[in-house]
Amino acid sequence: MEQQEQVEWDDVNRLLQHHGFRPVFFSDPVENRNLSDLVLLDKKSAADVRTTLRMMLSDSERRQTLIQELVKSNNQLKEDVKEHMTRAAQQSQRATELEGLLDEVRTRVQDLEDRCLGKAVQQQSHTQQLQREKQEAQKQCQVLEQTISKQKEETAQLQRKLYFSIKEEEQRLARQSQTFQNVCKKVIQQSSAADQQVLDVIDFYETKMAQLLDELRSVREKSDGSKASDQTRIKKTSGSVTPSFKAILKAYQEEQKESQIQVEELKRDVQHLKQELDKRLPTEDNTAEISENISDQARLCAHYHHLLNEISAVVTPSQLHKQKLSTADFQTLVPTLELWAKQLHLLTDLQRSLNELFATLMPWQSGDGGQNSAEAAKVEDMMLLVDTMLKNTSTDDEKILRSPTRYALGSMVSHFQKLFDVPSLSGVYPRMNKVYSQLGEMNNAMRNLRDVLDLDNRASPAEVVNRVARLVSSDKQAAGFHNLLGDADIDSIVSKVRQHEEFFPTFYSLITDILHTLDVSHLDDILPALKSLKQTE
Repeated sequence: MEQQEQVEWDDVNRLLQHHGFRPVFFSDPVENRNLSDLVLLDKKSAADVRTTLRMMLSDSERRQTLIQELVKSNNQLKEDVKEHMTRAAQQSQRATELEGLLDEVRTRVQDLEDRCLGKAVQQQSHTQQLQREKQEAQKQCQVLEQTISKQKEETAQLQRKLYFSIKEEEQRLARQSQTFQNVCKKVIQQSSAADQQVLDVIDFYETKMAQLLDELRSVREKSDGSKASDQTRIKKTSGSVTPSFKAILKAYQEEQKESQIQVEELKRDVQHLKQELDKRLPTEDNTAEISENISDQARLCAHYHHLLNEISAVVTPSQLHKQKLSTADFQTLVPTLELWAKQLHLLTDLQRSLNELFATLMPWQSGDGGQNSAEAAKVEDMMLLVDTMLKNTSTDDEKILRSPTRYALGSMVSHFQKLFDVPSLSGVYPRMNKVYSQLGEMNNAMRNLRDVLDLDNRASPAEVVNRVARLVSSDKQAAGFHNLLGDADIDSIVSKVRQHEEFFPTFYSLITDILHTLDVSHLDDILPALKSLKQTE
């Protein structure tokens, strides 16, 4: 029996030595007379002591195993934290790049808006210039109408003068022919001395008139053969002029010269009238047709002048509408209209660029982004498109500028539901409260560890893990560490660390994204921000 008990104590001593404790020695009371140095145990107490020592040693082994697992978990947690920090840095860099891209897009949109405004101002100036030219064209058209009316009146007067001149010439020629016939009849019937003197004077007068008639024959295009024969006969029957009639002949010569001068003037007037009539009115038959054409041209000119005035009123600036337009102002309408046509042609390219920008900035909207490509580009549609982009991308307040859109908020909520297995939207708030409470428990555990390990409150979790690792690895402080922590504390720490390892990285990335998106700095500000956004919807 004593041998069996000795064997059991030997097993206990080996366990004690294995864990760094001193073995239990047995002493004979007879040999050792100092009884105060001895402890007397009965068999039952010795068995209880051995059982207690075995339980303590097995518990110590279990705790050492847990501590080693804790150290490994902490090392793995450190690596995961480094990895997540790297990812966070990458995400931050990416967010910075996206912000830079967004600023660049806003700058481009601003430049595009400035160019559109500049083009609109330029088009307005051209429109006002066209309006001025249109008014000038209307005034010129009125002046031309007045000139045409004056020319029509002058033409009518010239026609009347020409008609009366022709009638007078015909009457004069008829009277002249009748006079010659009467004289010839008298010469045939009577041939007295007085009549002979008169015939001599008439013969001289008729000789001069024959020359004038030859010149007039080319103008009238009519020849009077009977007159020529009568004149030839009168010339043959005429004799020489007597001296007694020299005074009479001289008077007749003076009258002939005056008549010749009048005839020359009349010929020049007739020739001038014929030239003007050939230029303006070729014949009397087409006078009505020409007048109708002139009136049509006048109406057409008035219509064109009115059209030019309307165009000039559109192009010319409002402050210059009252100025009188000149021909040079109307000449500037053509390049202005050509520039407008070119700008209208470029509106299609501008519409296409705005649609691409709309699709880039707001991909969650409908794919049309504006009007159909087959339809004509309209400035109203482009202005509506730019206003829509400005409402979603640019504001004056920097805080509102960084606020998320509905699509971004919906994506965050969907991501949260996917991470934490929340099936419905109503379960998001309870799960967030639970996550927040678990995070508070973890922070409390870390705070308790810092207090127990005499660390500063600002010490990072990595420093806490390193301090625990040093305590575990130290053989001299193993007993103090066992006394420091109880069974419940160690199990709680292990469970909290495991929960932290599973939960904290995902929760940290999500909370960081939510804080960055909502532009808040504390967790307590998340729920008020979400409620305000929900109310604005």
